Amino acid sequence: MSAFYQQACFLQSASTTKTLPPEQGFEVAFSGRSNSGKSSTLNRLCQQKSLARTSKTPGRTQLINFFGLPDDKFLVDLPGYGYAKVPNKVKFEWQRFIESYLRDRMTLQGLVIVMDIRRPMLEYDINMLNWAEAHQLPVHIVLNKHDKLKHGQAKTALLRTRHQLKNYSNEFSVQMFSALKGSGVEELSNHLDKWLQPPEKYIGISSDK
Repeated sequence: MSAFYQQACFLQSASTTKTLPPEQGFEVAFSGRSNSGKSSTLNRLCQQKSLARTSKTPGRTQLINFFGLPDDKFLVDLPGYGYAKVPNKVKFEWQRFIESYLRDRMTLQGLVIVMDIRRPMLEYDINMLNWAEAHQLPVHIVLNKHDKLKHGQAKTALLRTRHQLKNYSNEFSVQMFSALKGSGVEELSNHLDKWLQPPEKYIGISSDK
């Protein structure tokens, strides 16, 4: 397995559009419900226990966190959606900030949505997919915690999710993953590699979303 993602290091956090880092290179954003294991998925991908902060209190992370990789590549950790115990005014501000980032960030190549395989494709997940479809943003779904299910149950959840994605015309894909066991890391890294290719590999391909 490539050690590329193991080189990830914290770059900076942003709380408003004015505090986002300059746009350069390519980046992939990670999103998901607050209890999906999004931060744990990032940590497992990068083989670092505390790269992305995890919390026992869902919805605690309020910032967009940027992690740098070699050659101007970046992983971006978005605040979890489905926030717990957050005032509606604050929730609205977060959502507006995240939507602005996803809509306007020209260096963004794709979005990884982490879902709990036991409860995939819930309302917030579907809303995010609908938004990505409308803005032609590629999405890769990670069905995390598949170690919590028997093999047959996990496979059924994967096939069911794959079937639901047929309702979309956009570039959406899905895989199983276990942040606890480490299964699915190579598949995820291979998919990210396709999004974080050197610029010359994008010659002749429009960057419009």
